[in-house]
Amino acid sequence: MHVTIKLLFVKTCTNRHPHSSAWKGRPMDPEIRKIATYDEEVLVEGFKAADKPWRMFAVAAIVTNPWAGKFVEDLKPEIQAYGPLLGEMMTKRMIALAGSGEAIEAYGKSAVVGLNGEIEHASALIHTLRFGNFYREAVGAKSYLAFANTRGGANAPITVP
Repeated sequence: MHVTIKLLFVKTCTNRHPHSSAWKGRPMDPEIRKIATYDEEVLVEGFKAADKPWRMFAVAAIVTNPWAGKFVEDLKPEIQAYGPLLGEMMTKRMIALAGSGEAIEAYGKSAVVGLNGEIEHASALIHTLRFGNFYREAVGAKSYLAFANTRGGANAPITVP
């Protein structure tokens, strides 16, 4: 069976709990609270059987926001430290879901920041080549990764273009 791959590349950010025992590692390592994957195979769409079944899947990393609740003049140190770690980890998981980079035909990314953060905090992490180039190289992308960023509380929806 030939499967057409539709990709959603997602990362969400939440606020850091001040008493979290999960904050470990080097000072510049992200606190990854959770990793979630989603995998859906569509056989019928619009009351009609699909010519070829297609899949839509996502990888999400729920990461503590190191800038939550305060003004930070320069986000660059954390962006440069977090971007490559998250980009590589999420790309490996996405390619494992797809089977190969060549199997992926469409993709996007999204970030959600908690209510105690700024949209720029979410944007900063996914809009760096240190994050996105892992994925671009894995799928042979020639264009930018379409995106959506927002702020929201618990259970906020994620929109991926």
